[in-house]
Amino acid sequence: MNTITLDDISFQIDVGDLMKKLRVKEESGRAEDLRRLVETAQAIGKPKALYKVAFVESKDVNTVVVDGVTFTSRVLRVNLESAHRVFPFVATCGMELEDRARSMDDLLQRYWAETINEMALRSVRQALDEHLAQRYQPGPVSTMNPGSLGDWPLREQGALFALLGDPHQSIGVRLTESFLMIPIKSVSGILFPTKESFANCQLCPREMCPSRRAPYDPDLYEKKYRV
Repeated sequence: MNTITLDDISFQIDVGDLMKKLRVKEESGRAEDLRRLVETAQAIGKPKALYKVAFVESKDVNTVVVDGVTFTSRVLRVNLESAHRVFPFVATCGMELEDRARSMDDLLQRYWAETINEMALRSVRQALDEHLAQRYQPGPVSTMNPGSLGDWPLREQGALFALLGDPHQSIGVRLTESFLMIPIKSVSGILFPTKESFANCQLCPREMCPSRRAPYDPDLYEKKYRV
């Protein structure tokens, strides 16, 4: 199946909540600067997502083949044990917001802009999830992202991008030589139906992670993923 692009995604930012997050007081001189940043971001921002409906073709001990592309990960292999249809994707805040943040000389305003970009990325991920749920009704789903676990390293981004064709041409996301994504506020992965919820965080021992979505389970790998 061909890839599908979602590029008509609006995002609204609650300025009050953003001020609290950034610890900017309403009565401070910086508050108006932040409002202007938000207004401009919402005017020029074009967050986007690219995905395709793909099918699991074969599995080995530590590999899984999806639409002719081989991924090497024991955890992914086990998580896709009962999956036949999956949804590889890339989502991004967009180069419009990325270029704007990079152009700022004021370090504080650049930090604010990057926070806004992250919020735009969350909006497009939510829009993608809602779109997939309404269009394909996959039921309960989980996601794995290359680079989130040592078991599925960042270099696997190359295979994921190959599966999706040319994300740079479609939505402006490219890979660096070290497999990082540009724009920075982008995310890629494979979304898959599952009866048992999974989050990368369950296998990640990193402490004090601001992005943690599930507690670390030190016994999970041995119980579920060890060969």
